[in-house]
Amino acid sequence: MVKPNLRWQIGLAMLCLLVVAALLSLSRSIATNPSQPVLSLLPRPTATPTDPCTAAPQGWLYEGLVGAPRYLNPLLSDANPVDQELVDLLFDGLLRYDARGRLVPALAAGWDVSDDGLTVTFTLRDNIFWQDGTAVTTADIAFTYGLLQDPAFPGAQRDKTLWSTVQMAVLDEKQVQFTLPAPYAPFLEATTRGLLPAHLWAGTTAATITANPLNSQPVGTGPFMVSGPDWHETGQLVLTANPSAGPTLQISGLIYRFYADEPALLAAFSAGELHAVNRLTAEAVPSAAVLPGMRLFTAAVPRYTQLLFNLSETGFGGLKSLPVRMALAEGLDKKALITAALNGQALPLEGPYLPTSAAYDPAVPPVLASNPLSATADLESAGWLLPEGVPTGPRLGGETQDVPFTLRLLVLDTAEQRDLAAELGRQWALIGVGVDVRLADPATFQASLRDRAFDVALVTINPPADPDLYDFWSQEAIVKGQNYAAWNSRRASEALEAARQVWNQEERIAYYRAFLQFYAEAFPALTLYQPTISYGLSDGVYGADIGRMDSPRDRYSTAAEWSLTPPLDGCGVVEGQP
Repeated sequence: MVKPNLRWQIGLAMLCLLVVAALLSLSRSIATNPSQPVLSLLPRPTATPTDPCTAAPQGWLYEGLVGAPRYLNPLLSDANPVDQELVDLLFDGLLRYDARGRLVPALAAGWDVSDDGLTVTFTLRDNIFWQDGTAVTTADIAFTYGLLQDPAFPGAQRDKTLWSTVQMAVLDEKQVQFTLPAPYAPFLEATTRGLLPAHLWAGTTAATITANPLNSQPVGTGPFMVSGPDWHETGQLVLTANPSAGPTLQISGLIYRFYADEPALLAAFSAGELHAVNRLTAEAVPSAAVLPGMRLFTAAVPRYTQLLFNLSETGFGGLKSLPVRMALAEGLDKKALITAALNGQALPLEGPYLPTSAAYDPAVPPVLASNPLSATADLESAGWLLPEGVPTGPRLGGETQDVPFTLRLLVLDTAEQRDLAAELGRQWALIGVGVDVRLADPATFQASLRDRAFDVALVTINPPADPDLYDFWSQEAIVKGQNYAAWNSRRASEALEAARQVWNQEERIAYYRAFLQFYAEAFPALTLYQPTISYGLSDGVYGADIGRMDSPRDRYSTAAEWSLTPPLDGCGVVEGQP
């Protein structure tokens, strides 16, 4: 009978006792020395055999937004900022704007304009595919822009008006031709709108476009694509990199979550539910800045706020004087206005063009420094006396009329606009100018602009990416457009009209620079600032080097380097990580 060999079992038991004793000793050490680090239970990232500093995929990056998508469709996204945000990641147009405001090819390889300036021919790039693997062809162009030509299309009237005048002809699978009734260079901006895949949208008309399920589960050509179930079912939208056109990510992808307001958004970040919070307003920035682990990135957004002077007969008579308008500008401190009303979340700006526009000139109009003493003197020189700090006048034939200098200030009835109006009133009071604030809901505000029932209006301008401002400042726009200031300048109007008819981008800019000079000399409006928006990122996201944020694509331009784990030992410091 063979006897069992217990020697190895006894040895194993002794080894276990030693391990238990060591663990008990370590436990006592941690309890008596809380500063000693506790070992994490999370697995250490593994490296590939060929590159010891490349980590394996690390999971999803969760990003929060206030609001929710309605239509993930480039034809229907204009009215909803969340839709605009996401559509920019999912779709491409024929052209796009670069960082200098110049048009460059996107899905198109290029474009040609006929000698008479009436026909534009686009040629598609080779080897471009929808996110389902189907090749992009001119049939997709014809389908997409054909919807815009349909009178039943539910979008903006300006789009329907433009496309109703355009004749479209598909030449072959690569070339499409657009013929216009007259040379119109701003047409090219219309081709930056994203395309829809005709093979998936077949049978959909302009009248039924809003009901198509593809508005929630879209297929595009952009750097990211929608993955997973419909966000309506899960409450979150999953985006992964487009395998044919997107970045190679270290993370698995992006998951967007949607919140009712900014307090709920910031609470989710504090609870560890989010890595990022997007589109933080000036009001929310102070609260966000003090949250543990929060890093804020701030950049200007493509709009500006300005004061329109009513130069028509319905406006305050003193505003017709250029020195008076200049004095009102000198009486304002833009930086103090931004600090008091916007928590410092804006950038002072001059003129009608954003710095990202090809027509922008930092020297025109010149910066008017705040100088209340000079402003008061200029008002007096213009005939407005200042008894007891209240301007009256003007002098007419050596006599002074008892007309108080009080301006009707038209303002949207929102918290931010009320704060701005209060600060404007405070600053202008220092030079003796009274302000009668007229708060208005959106409908009343728009009607008051049209009727010119104001002296000065506080407006927010969302300018087109194209530098064409004909609908804002031409003589025709006084009656049919948005020239609510009623600035009537023949030379400025002619410059804007000529620029519309020139296709060469450099020649167009020359006309816009001429317009800008006329604008600066007449001073029909005072631009105050360009607002900013902030993006909050957890300090647990590594490698995020965020510069420009003009669009989501700009924000994610370094997404290939983003990581949810710190760099491995010996692999250096991740650039962009504090």
